[in-house]
Amino acid sequence: MQGAALITAVRLGLCHGALSPALTVGRGIINVASSTNLLTDSKNVHLVLDPSLQLLSRKQRKLIRQNPGVLHSISSGLQSAIKECKWQFRNRRWNCPTTQGPHIFGKIVNRGCRETAFIFAITSAGVTHSVARSCSEGSIESCTCDYRRRGPGGPDWHWGGCSDNVDFGRVFGREFVDSNEKGRDLRFLMNLHNNEAGRMTVFSEMRQECKCHGMSGSCTVKTCWMRLPTFRTVGDFLKDRFDGASRVIYGNKGSNRASRVEGPHLEPENPAHKPPSPHDLVYFEKSPNFCTYSGKMGTAGTAGRFCNSSSPALDGCELLCCGRGYRTRTQRVTERCNCTFHWCCHVSCLNCTNIQVLHECL
Repeated sequence: MQGAALITAVRLGLCHGALSPALTVGRGIINVASSTNLLTDSKNVHLVLDPSLQLLSRKQRKLIRQNPGVLHSISSGLQSAIKECKWQFRNRRWNCPTTQGPHIFGKIVNRGCRETAFIFAITSAGVTHSVARSCSEGSIESCTCDYRRRGPGGPDWHWGGCSDNVDFGRVFGREFVDSNEKGRDLRFLMNLHNNEAGRMTVFSEMRQECKCHGMSGSCTVKTCWMRLPTFRTVGDFLKDRFDGASRVIYGNKGSNRASRVEGPHLEPENPAHKPPSPHDLVYFEKSPNFCTYSGKMGTAGTAGRFCNSSSPALDGCELLCCGRGYRTRTQRVTERCNCTFHWCCHVSCLNCTNIQVLHECL
């Protein structure tokens, strides 16, 4: 299987002395470090690899060695991506399920559907976003803030401060995430396109932030810098692109000499549609319906999922339960309520019990 290493062929073990996994994103982790499979960064944090499982490529291991501190950033970015994926699809039949097994996202990463496209885009964006932020925080030894914007920017403001280094994040993300993609087939082109779409989203959503300077709180002059978007903003944007994803085919413009210069590329399946932009997500096969369990497809089904009986949308019982119906039950939930702050410094609360009505797909 050819895919991004951080999705299907990697399991990272972060440890201080003894092995204590912090994130699993693929297959293979060992319990004893050896000289042949141990990488150490400048903070004595170890990356344990099993050389028999084709985990990180040689280029990826080299990038980690060349950029001390980046390992934590990669791990953080992947955790953010998984969390955001689950949030964006919490009310869908496919709710971005993950497992502790060999492949964290399951068999869906081996397919060419919309969900596959989103997974590749959001994980790529997560690495770029986290690395760019870590640069400005001083957590990676090989990069700093982006100080290229200097001097006057307008009549009443100038560039200054510490801009997030999104360019370093994009370059590192491209080298690290894309390095395990091999071949020239449709899946290869799709994965690279969606990886880049994730990085482009982080880059294009950068925003200017400013701080005022002046006497008595006035804003005579402003100092401004570029700040990364929140990762929720990135997730919202990619979710919109998921809903409008482009179905593509393998394109190769004939066999004449002029056309071979362009080489393999993606074309819209419908010739009437415009080619996908760098920000668009692309796919080449229809998604499973995700209604029922299928070991072959790697789908868990929606049985046992909670639904909204009053909603006509995707989270409603009719759609989420795929017409199978649902059962209703109640449960008592006790929560803290009517909290009061007492000086100084104590908070007292009451325990309130409510009855919740739950609807569960059959």
